[in-house]
Amino acid sequence: MGKQRKTREFAKMKRMMSTKDSRLQKDIKKPEKKANTDEPELKEVQKVSSALFFASNKNIRPPYQILVDTNFINFSIQNKLDIFKSMMDCLLAKCNPCITDCVIAELEKLGRKYRLALRLAKDPRMTRLTCCHKGTYADDCIVDRVTQHRCYLVGTNDKDLKNRIRKIPGVPIVYVMRGKYGVEKLPESITSIPIRTTNKF
Repeated sequence: MGKQRKTREFAKMKRMMSTKDSRLQKDIKKPEKKANTDEPELKEVQKVSSALFFASNKNIRPPYQILVDTNFINFSIQNKLDIFKSMMDCLLAKCNPCITDCVIAELEKLGRKYRLALRLAKDPRMTRLTCCHKGTYADDCIVDRVTQHRCYLVGTNDKDLKNRIRKIPGVPIVYVMRGKYGVEKLPESITSIPIRTTNKF
């Protein structure tokens, strides 16, 4: 007698207990209904900045503080734009580009291809901001900093980051478009502030 050949059973599924099985229903505890009380439920509401007047932010005034993202620097290099001069041409005022430790860490991770962007980020004219949080994800860092302090403009070309910042009221966005910088959500009343001069005769 030869060996018996066993045929394999393809696509055989393991038998699993149904979620509606009576044996499981005994163990599941039903949530208890809350007793009706006269006290209203407390809701947690975010604190609104005192500088906000509807959508416009009174904290944003020259000299502008602009938080710069990694791809904003890359797009500026691709379009051959000088960051410092182009910002002043766009906003018609003095600008201080700021860069966080997370953005520099992100540029260092990108390697040799982005060494020019890293060298520009380490320029002494850029204001360096230290980060105290864990991790080096630049988008979260920028969003957290902007929600805490509403005195910054954000320079970015990242669609996801733009969408996140648009949800925060009173934070303008600077972006690169067609060989120049553009501004989004900056009230016209801020850009047209007259400079007071004292004439002594």
